[in-house]
Amino acid sequence: MSELIPTFEWHRVMIDPWTIDRELYGWIAVMGFLVTTACGLVGNYLILRRMALMGDAVSHSVLPGLVIAFLFTNSRGTGPMFIGALAAGLAATILIEAIHRKTRVKQDAAMGIAFTTLFAIGVLLVSIYSEHIDLDAECVLYGEIAFVPLEPLVSWLGITLGPVSVVRMAFVLLAVVALIVGFYKELLVASFDEALARATGVNPTWVHYGLMAILSVVIVSAFESVRAILVIAMLILPGATASLLTDRLAVMHGIAVVHAALSSWLGVSLGVWLECSIGAAMVVAGAGVFTAVWFVTVFWRWRRQAGNVSSRPEEVATT
Repeated sequence: MSELIPTFEWHRVMIDPWTIDRELYGWIAVMGFLVTTACGLVGNYLILRRMALMGDAVSHSVLPGLVIAFLFTNSRGTGPMFIGALAAGLAATILIEAIHRKTRVKQDAAMGIAFTTLFAIGVLLVSIYSEHIDLDAECVLYGEIAFVPLEPLVSWLGITLGPVSVVRMAFVLLAVVALIVGFYKELLVASFDEALARATGVNPTWVHYGLMAILSVVIVSAFESVRAILVIAMLILPGATASLLTDRLAVMHGIAVVHAALSSWLGVSLGVWLECSIGAAMVVAGAGVFTAVWFVTVFWRWRRQAGNVSSRPEEVATT
């Protein structure tokens, strides 16, 4: 068993990453926190709207956008890749809505049709133009957040802000927070009751497309570090954990931020201990936090029910 699982050394796993190796693991943890927080805040709305798999659909639909952007620009630079992936993500959103609203196909089936078709088109394009494209389907699915500290540093007014992807993700998170604060009422009403939204003058269709645009930006911005599969988990786990503890949206957002911090911190330590992908370790840590909260809520519910049952004989005796 010791050959399969490395020996747990408390100081090496829990202390050294934040002291001796903090320049390396610090940026990794910051990037993990930024990505998970941005995904979690947007994911709260997806869960409320029962669209948790929308992130899966958008993230798998970006491959043709990446390929087409490369064919037009012959560059794998961040700008062309970002624009191509964003365009593909928005196209997937429009296609899903068109299938759902113009046919009798349910929304979950429409997601499955759209993202599998677009992903397959991307795979075909890679296969056809394989001699000219240094891309493959796997590069969209898997990423390694441990490479973040190796990126060029961004400076502003003589102050080092951090690696390129960290700075970009920080701006994306600030934009997400600003949009949530600025359109909190519209997002809240449209997520819970579209009829009430229309009655109060809010257009739920525009709110939906705006939310999907934000989702596409968040997913594409996180690609260089964590790729599609890990983004999907980060979109769902914080909101799912928060929904176990509260039904108030503002509180859900706060819990999502705490979940992101715990996932990043524990994920780095788990990755160091098991000597594995730190991005995947963050998702496992996030799932562990969700499981712990789930057990606590189940235990609390059982205790409360047991207390109610035990109090009934006393109530009968008093009457």
